[in-house]
Amino acid sequence: MLVKISLDLLCNKRIKMDYSLSFKVNEKIYIRDPESTELGKQIVKNAIDLIYKLGFEHFTFKKLALEMNTTEATIYRYFENKHRILLYILNWYWSYMEYLVVFQLQPLSTSTDKLNRLVELLTHALPESAGQTDYNKNYLHQIVISESSKVYLVKEVKEINEDKVFNPFKDLCACISDLIQSHNPAYAYPHSLSSTLIETAHSQLFFSHYLPRLTDAGKENKQSFVESYLKDLLFKSLQA
Repeated sequence: MLVKISLDLLCNKRIKMDYSLSFKVNEKIYIRDPESTELGKQIVKNAIDLIYKLGFEHFTFKKLALEMNTTEATIYRYFENKHRILLYILNWYWSYMEYLVVFQLQPLSTSTDKLNRLVELLTHALPESAGQTDYNKNYLHQIVISESSKVYLVKEVKEINEDKVFNPFKDLCACISDLIQSHNPAYAYPHSLSSTLIETAHSQLFFSHYLPRLTDAGKENKQSFVESYLKDLLFKSLQA
């Protein structure tokens, strides 16, 4: 059975079960909700594929329109610019990650087991078995590693934040912070550590593949290296 889950129903909130997996993304991000039409869904799907293939710097609406055999004007009816479409993709990803954290950690009995599983989720490709979507999960994961910082490392970040479009990222950090506090209630920096874990997972995965001298990865599996490093960082930080 597939799961349909709304963005605002995650983490200690009531969960709605259905037959498909989808998330309601902040309406301030788009002009027209891409989930409301088949064309809109195809725009997001093809944007993920093309950003993965070209990189965000070389991705344009013109190239996306050519890939879809449509016009740039059609895409502009849904998104104001390419920054907004990347923000939409990442909002979807953060909501999906929160979904994974809630459902995959729930059966585990100890805070240690939950934190170990959390790190595994942050450092490995999205599990194919955890909900079915139209999006390529491997491409999505790689985009997050390479491109996610580009949605908030911009001059307009304060104004963008006023529309609450970073809330899915903040909600995920809050979930992780709750796990950290349950493991060690005396730890003074749970929110800082939660965002550090996420960002370090991305930067170390990126560095280990492209700038390995910035890491201690060596020749071992890159994801396994980052997993081991983050677990060491996390549990040493939380030692009472």
